Amino acid sequence: MQLRNIAIIAHVDHGKTTLVDMLLKQSGTFRENQQVAERAMDSNDLERERGITILAKCTSVVWNDVRINIVDTPGHADFGGEVERILNMVDGVCLLVDSAEGPLPQTKFVLGKALKLGMRPMVVVNKIDRQDARPDEVHNEIFDLFASLDASDEQLDFPTLFASGRNGWAVTSLDDERKDLTPLFELIVNHVPAPKVDSVDAPFTMLATTLEANPYLGRILTGRIQSGRIKTNMSIKSLSRDGKLIEQGRASKVLAFRGLERVPVDEAQAGDIVAIAGLVKTTVADSIVDMSVDNALPAQPIDPPTLAMTFSVNDSPLAGREGDKVTSRMIRDRLLREAEGNVALRIRETENADAFEVAGRGELQLGILIETMRREGFELSISRPRVVMKTDAASGQRLEPIEEVVVDVDEEFSGVVVQKIAERKGEMLEMRPSGAGKVRLVFHVPSRGLIGYQGEFLTDTRGTGVINRLFHDYAPYKGQIPGRRNGVLISNAEGEAVAYALWNLEDRGPMMIEPGWKVYEGMIVGEHTRENDLEVNVQKGKKLTNIRTTSKDEAVVLTPPIRMALEKALSYIQDDELVEVTPKSIRLRKKLLDPNERKRAERQAEAG
Repeated sequence: MQLRNIAIIAHVDHGKTTLVDMLLKQSGTFRENQQVAERAMDSNDLERERGITILAKCTSVVWNDVRINIVDTPGHADFGGEVERILNMVDGVCLLVDSAEGPLPQTKFVLGKALKLGMRPMVVVNKIDRQDARPDEVHNEIFDLFASLDASDEQLDFPTLFASGRNGWAVTSLDDERKDLTPLFELIVNHVPAPKVDSVDAPFTMLATTLEANPYLGRILTGRIQSGRIKTNMSIKSLSRDGKLIEQGRASKVLAFRGLERVPVDEAQAGDIVAIAGLVKTTVADSIVDMSVDNALPAQPIDPPTLAMTFSVNDSPLAGREGDKVTSRMIRDRLLREAEGNVALRIRETENADAFEVAGRGELQLGILIETMRREGFELSISRPRVVMKTDAASGQRLEPIEEVVVDVDEEFSGVVVQKIAERKGEMLEMRPSGAGKVRLVFHVPSRGLIGYQGEFLTDTRGTGVINRLFHDYAPYKGQIPGRRNGVLISNAEGEAVAYALWNLEDRGPMMIEPGWKVYEGMIVGEHTRENDLEVNVQKGKKLTNIRTTSKDEAVVLTPPIRMALEKALSYIQDDELVEVTPKSIRLRKKLLDPNERKRAERQAEAG
């Protein structure tokens, strides 16, 4: 059977997963009456809840006797490590662009990687049925983007389709009849080259691209077979990037992708994308080869992490009440397991045996890891995110990561956005109208300045703005950036919060807790209206007397507290604070719970 391997790449929310759904349905992969979840490729709970793809996944459809292996990739910049690896596995890419938003930072990132590998992308302008669609302008913007990324003449001659993934149709011209996705299937078969394989008769070689653990089969490594054939129970070995032997073993299972299922096969040959079980130590970017092969396959270098956090054992007075995985050994094993399959993460042990530094691409990527761990029953203390600095070898200068930020806002809010980003040491590169009363602003901003900006941005633009960011480069350190201006309210004792006390403290600032919540000394219970931190008593009940009062005194009406989601909490805290994460709660606290220790540390910092 003929083969085609293609990855669908795009910015977040431009409709990749929905389009793959329709390709599966129209190719007859599902039975007529089969119940299929919406966005079937988003398989885990977090992906469904957030509506984003986090892990790249393979599927395969058969159309007119051609098997098309499709890889659905994440669209968020923080998961760019997944996309970089996936491109080694395919021979063509389908670039999807929203017909209203046009090319955005992640579009540029994934396209740049594909062009560097010499691929000839095909373009699908998606969501044509949007009211604010502007397909012709977006088509021109895509051409300009190809040109700015130094595409060759052959790459610039890209075929374009106009489509609505949700409604399941694609057309070559906007005047054509809108029926189904046949034009897209035809374009994939005609435009994407068949896999370049060294030879079916050569020894077996394959580069491991993604990894997952299965309770029954152990490690499952997915990749594309470069040359030769693999049979079940065949002897294989794995080599690291520099050609050193990692281990030898047998391919206990060879699984091929058939629709949403992985089906065991007896034999697979060069060009096909398969998953192999049976190896114990091999990880992503290692080569799985026949016993006679001694050279490793070349692997793509991955962009470095730019943001780090410290994950440590939860040592608060409420530790161990909600989670069952609380020891440093369990946390260490879990983080090392995560780093094996996720090459964009870097784990480092610190001087403190109970703390580990985890570096990744951005707040969302690390936030997803924390959220996954708390659902598994872990309790953690997380520090404020900090950027990963570099030192220039030649000049000895300190370099920090800079991000390219693209903001789409209504014209009336553009002033406040420009002002806030200027305060964060950002430089404006471009400002142009993007239609429908909106303005597109492009900045280069230090990554430090963007920590915690998302929530403020949504407040400033009344929830109507869209901000997209992408790692650009390292540049000389830009100097001090002002942090949070307000202090916090800190509980001065352990116990339960009382409504009367919270009501009396309302003029001190908004609260983050509700009556009946358990608090402890050093826990942050609210935001102070002034710049300094203030210790408060949230357990002080009303003094009762034997004199009757009218009942209106008892009816205490409280302002609703500030709700802290995980990402918001991580960006809110300062360097001397931590987020306590348990399976049921997210609490903020001071690193040093004892007020006397905090004062001592402040004095030492001032003296030092």
